[in-house]
Amino acid sequence: MQEDSPVQNENTPDTSQTVPPQRTGRRNRLIVLGAAALVALGLGGVAVAVATNGTDHSAPAAVSLDTQSRAEAAGRADRSIRESSTPVIPSLSPTPSPPAVSVSPTPAKTAKPKPKKTTKPTPAWVDPMPGAAVTSCYGQRWGTLHAGIDLALPSGTPIRAAAAGTVTKAGDASDGYGNSVFIDHGNGYLTQYAHQSRIAVTVGQAVKAGQVIGYEGATGDATGPHLHFEVHQGMWNQIDPAPFMRARGVDLGC
Repeated sequence: MQEDSPVQNENTPDTSQTVPPQRTGRRNRLIVLGAAALVALGLGGVAVAVATNGTDHSAPAAVSLDTQSRAEAAGRADRSIRESSTPVIPSLSPTPSPPAVSVSPTPAKTAKPKPKKTTKPTPAWVDPMPGAAVTSCYGQRWGTLHAGIDLALPSGTPIRAAAAGTVTKAGDASDGYGNSVFIDHGNGYLTQYAHQSRIAVTVGQAVKAGQVIGYEGATGDATGPHLHFEVHQGMWNQIDPAPFMRARGVDLGC
């Protein structure tokens, strides 16, 4: 008995062309993987693809220029890093050192001691009336011996001891000498100072060389104020005063 073949209706789906369930699941998985791959490409790639399909052709150029600018900026930054990090090789020539300056220590200032005032020592023999004019020297005068030297200055000029000694006579000496002073110098010699207006020492007084013993006058036999100065080698043994005093460093002008 022949079985009747089933009659296929138009409205009955063609099961012979239906995709098996296993293939449908595999295709779905491929679609999911493709979508994930698109996500992985990033929004940049999607934006480029979308812009390419559109009608605005200026967008790719802007992206390209922006990329080029960033690349150039990166290159400049890279060069600046490399140039600044380039080691600087110091010059091999030695730098001359500054010359040494010797500093001498400043000496401490010390106060200089003030020089002591010193008195010039008086010579052993001095002029009995310094600066006087000589009016008569030792020798014969008017037929008699003028036994001394006459020294003239204004009346009242101080008379000084010719050397140190002791006063042996002070007063009127008679014989025309007027007021006189005799000084014994202790070496066998005496000096006499006649015609004084005033006497300033007394008998027995010790005097020094240059000490004032009286003042010039015109007492006794005198024609005017002057000092009559004599040197005795022993009492009343008069000698020339000029060479005697010159030998002792005093020039009386005769």
